[in-house]
Amino acid sequence: MSEASMKDLEATGYNDKTTYVQQDKLTRSLKGRHMAMIALGGTIGTGLFVASGASLTIGGPGGSLAAYLGNGIIMLFVMTSLGEMSTFIPIAGSFNSFGERFVDKSYGFAVAYNYWYSWIVASANDLVAAGIVMQYWLPNINPIIWSIIVFVMVIIFNLFGSKVYGESEFWLSIIKVVAIVVFIVIGILVASGIIGGVKYGFTNWGYRDGPFVGGFRGFLSVYLYAGFSFNGTEIVGITSGESENPSRDIPRAIRSIFWRILLFYVITILLIGMIIPYDNPNLLNTGVANIAVSPLVLVLKLAGIKAAPDIMNAVILTSVLSAANSGLYLTSRTLYSLSIEGKGPRIMGRVSKSGTPIFSLIGCAFIITILFCLSLIGNKVIYTWFVALGGVSGMINWMGILFTQNRFRRGYILQGYNMKDLPYVANFYPYAQYFSFFLLGFFVLAQGQSTFIDVKFDVSGFLKTYLGIPIFLGMWIIYKLVNKIKLTPLSEIDYETENYISLGFPNNRHDNNTLKSQLISFFT
Repeated sequence: MSEASMKDLEATGYNDKTTYVQQDKLTRSLKGRHMAMIALGGTIGTGLFVASGASLTIGGPGGSLAAYLGNGIIMLFVMTSLGEMSTFIPIAGSFNSFGERFVDKSYGFAVAYNYWYSWIVASANDLVAAGIVMQYWLPNINPIIWSIIVFVMVIIFNLFGSKVYGESEFWLSIIKVVAIVVFIVIGILVASGIIGGVKYGFTNWGYRDGPFVGGFRGFLSVYLYAGFSFNGTEIVGITSGESENPSRDIPRAIRSIFWRILLFYVITILLIGMIIPYDNPNLLNTGVANIAVSPLVLVLKLAGIKAAPDIMNAVILTSVLSAANSGLYLTSRTLYSLSIEGKGPRIMGRVSKSGTPIFSLIGCAFIITILFCLSLIGNKVIYTWFVALGGVSGMINWMGILFTQNRFRRGYILQGYNMKDLPYVANFYPYAQYFSFFLLGFFVLAQGQSTFIDVKFDVSGFLKTYLGIPIFLGMWIIYKLVNKIKLTPLSEIDYETENYISLGFPNNRHDNNTLKSQLISFFT
C-alpha cells in the first residue's frame, strides 16, 4: 500500500482490526504458462464436446447460441470480480476464505463447504465417465478398472505439489485447445461448402421452428447446460495461493477467458447450429457413452474424417482426466484452507515437503472413492441424490463471488485504501456485478420449471433441483446462530494479512507490457 494510502487509513481511524489467519504455507511453483492454460482449457470438457448436442435440440441454433453467449458474459464478470480479490490477497482459500474475511465466518463456512462438496461429487462423476469412455475401445473390460487407473494417475499428479499438477494440466489443456481450434477450422470449411460441397450458411436458422426452438423456456433449459459447461472456471482463484507471481499472472489468465468464451464456446456452438439441424435424432443421444453421435463428431464426419469418433473419444478422455485432476486439486486446497481457518480437522492443514496438503489430499481422495463406490450400487438412487444436491452449487458459488467482491470493494474504499494499489480492477463495477448477481439468482430459482410448469408436479425432480438451496442456507444460518456470529463491519475488514504487498509481489497493473514481453513470460 502506498504511503498516501496509509495516511488516509490512519485518518479514518479504521486501523484497529482483527488480524486474519495466514494460509501461505504452500509452495508457489505455478508459472505464468501454467496459470494461462489452466484458465484457458481448464473447463473445456464434456459440457462442450457432448452436451452441446442436447442444447441444440432443446433451444435451436439461436437459443443455444444466446444461452452460451449470455452465460459466457456473466462468467466473465464473475471472473473479473474474483480476479480483483485474488490478486490483492492471493491465497489458496480464494473466494471461500474471502467469504469469511469480507462477510462473516458463518458465510465463509457455508460457501466453502458448498464448493468443496460440489467438486467432490464432480470428481466422482469424472471417474465414472472415464470408465465409460474407455469402453468405446475396450467394451469387454470392466470399466471400473479404467476408473481406478485414471484416479491413481490423478492422485500421482496431485501428490508431488502444485508444479506437477500445473505441468499435467498445461499439457492436458493444450490437447483440448488444439482439438477445438482444429474443429473450428474444419467447421468453417464445412459450413462454407469448401469441404463437403454443401454451403450451409444460416439455412438451419430458418428451418422449421428455428432459430429459437421452445421460445424462452427452451433458452432457459439450454442456459443450464451452458452453466454446466462453464463450471470450474473459478479454479484460477484457487491457484493464486500457489502462483509464482499472482498479481501478474492472474490478470493475464482472466483476460484469456474472454477469448475462450468467444472462440471455444460461441464459435463452436455457432458452427454446430449452422451445420446440424436441431431435430437431428442423433443429438438426443447425449453423454460420454454416445460419443459417436456427438455434434462435433457429426461435423467432422461431414468433412470426410472417418476416424472422427476415435479422435474425439481420445480428446474427451483427456478432458475427463483433466477434470478429475482439477477436482482433486480444488477439493484438497479447499479442505486445507478450511482447516487453517479452524473450520475443519486440524490435521488437514499439514503440508508435505513438496508443498502438498497431504492429509487433505488423502481425505478428499477417500471421500471421492466412497461416492464412486455408491455409483456402482444397485440402481444408483443414492448416488443420484448426492449428485443432484450439488446441482445448483455452481451458480451459488458464482453469486457468492459477486456478493463477496461487493463487500471487498466497499470496505476497501471506506477504509481509505488507494484504488491504484489494486493489481487488478473488476470491469464495469458495480453495474455488471449487480446485473450478473440478480440474473444468476433468477436462473437458480427458474431451473426447476420443467418439474411444475405444464406438467404433473414432479416431487422427486423438484427436490433434486432445489434441495441444494436450503442446505446451503441452513449451513450458513445454523453456523451463525450456534456460534453467535455477527456480520463483519466494513470498517473492520482485514486488508493487510497476506495481501500481495506483504507477500512481496509487485503491482504489474500499470506496466506497459508489450506482446513480445508477454510471450516471453508465457514460456519462461
